[in-house]
Amino acid sequence: MYAATWDEPWQETVIKESGSFVLARVTTFDPKKGAIVNVLRTLAGEPLAGPVEVSSFYSLHLCNEAGEEAGFRFEGIDSCYIFLQKTAAGYAIATPTSGFAAIKHSKVAATYRHSYHQALVPQSVYEPTMTAIFQHYHGQPYDADYINKFVSSTLALAPAKRNSAEQATFFLQHVALETTYHLGLTTYCTAILPFLRDTTNFHAQVSATRALAATATPEAKQQLIKVLTRKSDRDFVKVQAVWTLAAYHPTELKHELAKIAKVASAQSNGFGGNDMDPRSCTQIPTVKEALDALVAQL
Repeated sequence: MYAATWDEPWQETVIKESGSFVLARVTTFDPKKGAIVNVLRTLAGEPLAGPVEVSSFYSLHLCNEAGEEAGFRFEGIDSCYIFLQKTAAGYAIATPTSGFAAIKHSKVAATYRHSYHQALVPQSVYEPTMTAIFQHYHGQPYDADYINKFVSSTLALAPAKRNSAEQATFFLQHVALETTYHLGLTTYCTAILPFLRDTTNFHAQVSATRALAATATPEAKQQLIKVLTRKSDRDFVKVQAVWTLAAYHPTELKHELAKIAKVASAQSNGFGGNDMDPRSCTQIPTVKEALDALVAQL
């Protein structure tokens, strides 16, 4: 019998629908009932302190309820950052697999894009960047000086590879690109393009397509068109490029995009991973589906 499966939300949904962003310690935990966490510090949102009961989920969209229930997954976690939403019975996290980030040896298993794609980030970087993202989505001012210094210095480096020698920089560049996306920063197009063009670096390409979402320049549009027509780019990257183009509402590109759509890949697309992963019904359209939907909107 298959366990429960769900459509995992993207990180922007997790943050927007939460009310507090806190650092907490897990004091008691039951896979079926939830957890009691001791809030050590509120970084943004509704101030919380002391023991808080986490007993439900605020963004859990089940695809299959057969078999094992969708339970809580705080196994082996001592301290973590959590996005919480207040409920009548206490507090909720987004899903069993999103809305919290465990801390181990001063590093955070951080989600900036989607829980399928995590990065190991120092707390000294995670806290100010994620706090700024929360504040932005909730209409509050954030530390723009820190963000601009971090993004500009990190993206000034050549795209790092995901290997032991460059992994720390690889993760920081992921954070910088995704932070640019979340905050809608518009001044980093030139710095982003090397990451978009690096067809050997899947994760950097995905983040680069997202980071261009607020930069509707002719150069950005043409570079995204190149992603759609290049054979070396993976379908997942191409769909992200389509979604970024959709944010531009590029009516002048309708004919060109319709032409690309006619020969676009119709192969199934997604995050990959194990079929037994409960997040396995998270849907990503084919490239052709994404393009057809965009053309229909123009």
